[in-house]
This record gives sequence, structure tokens and C-alpha cells, in this order.
Amino acid sequence: MSFPLVAPMFPAGKEPLPPGMTEEDRAQLLEAKKYQGWMTMGMESCAAKTVIAGVGGLGIGAFFSLMSSSFAYEDPLLRQSTQAGMNNTQKAREIFKEMGRGMWKSGKGFGKVGALFAGIECVIEGYRAKNDMVNPIAAGFVAGGVLARNSGPKAALGGGLAFAAFSAAIDLFLRREPPDDD
Repeated sequence: MSFPLVAPMFPAGKEPLPPGMTEEDRAQLLEAKKYQGWMTMGMESCAAKTVIAGVGGLGIGAFFSLMSSSFAYEDPLLRQSTQAGMNNTQKAREIFKEMGRGMWKSGKGFGKVGALFAGIECVIEGYRAKNDMVNPIAAGFVAGGVLARNSGPKAALGGGLAFAAFSAAIDLFLRREPPDDD
């Protein structure tokens, strides 16, 4: 018997199935919901966000370094003196090693910045229990200060302010409302 204005109640595992699904599909649906719950929990954790940002930063930094190394200006006279007596295979190997070292160095830097910012922002968001513009600005200030800490307090303050301003600009751009086409 159903009562008006009262939500129907069903025992766990006996909820109505979506249209087009049979009772045989219920186990598969429940397993998919279980994995979806695990993935959601993982993506909401600060550790996962930090690792994803660090790995993404490593990849982006390596890619930027690879692209910029193709535009690198080298002195042909310097190259002749350092690569004298090498055949083409050895020269190519040396060039690729140098590109790899540059990609690793740049990737580590981008990964460190990405992981640091994402981790700090996630912790601030979890502490405040809000998702607003304060989180990326505060995280940018802290991350900028941490990155510039070895250069003194003035540089740490300047780095924090600069990173906070950059974070605010990026977040304002990403949170903007799309224009109406009416």
C-alpha cells in the first residue's frame, strides 16, 4: 500500500531496476556501483589528488622541456669542440641523453609544484569544508612561500603573493560563467 507524499522505501538490494534491465542484471549493477563508490572515494582523497597532480606535472614539464629543446640554440663551434671525434650515432646518443636529462629536471620541478599546490589546496578545502575562491588563493600563497623559503623571508612573502595572484587568476578563468547565446 502506498501513502501519498511519502517516498517509497525498499530493502537494500531490492530497489527498482532502471528501465530496460532485468533481474539478472542486478548483481552486475550492484558491483558497478561498488566500484564507482571506491573510485569516488579515491578521487576525493588528498593523497590521490596530490599524486595525480605530481604525475601530471611531471608529464607536462617533460613535454615542455622536449618542445623547448627542439628550439634550443647551440653554438656550432662549441658543438664541434665537444663532439669532436664522434660518429653520428654517438652524437645522436649524446643529444638524446641531454634531452632526457632536461626533461627529467623540468618534469621534476613541474611535478613538485603541482603536487605541493594540489595537496595544500585539498587540505585547506577539507579543513574549511568549502569549495570557493579562498582555497586556491590560500594554497597558492602557502605553496609560493614554501617554494621560495630558501631565499629568505622577503622572497617567501613575494613568492607567496605572486603564486596566490597566479592561482586566483587561473581559478577565476576556470570558474567563469559561460556567455549566454540568447
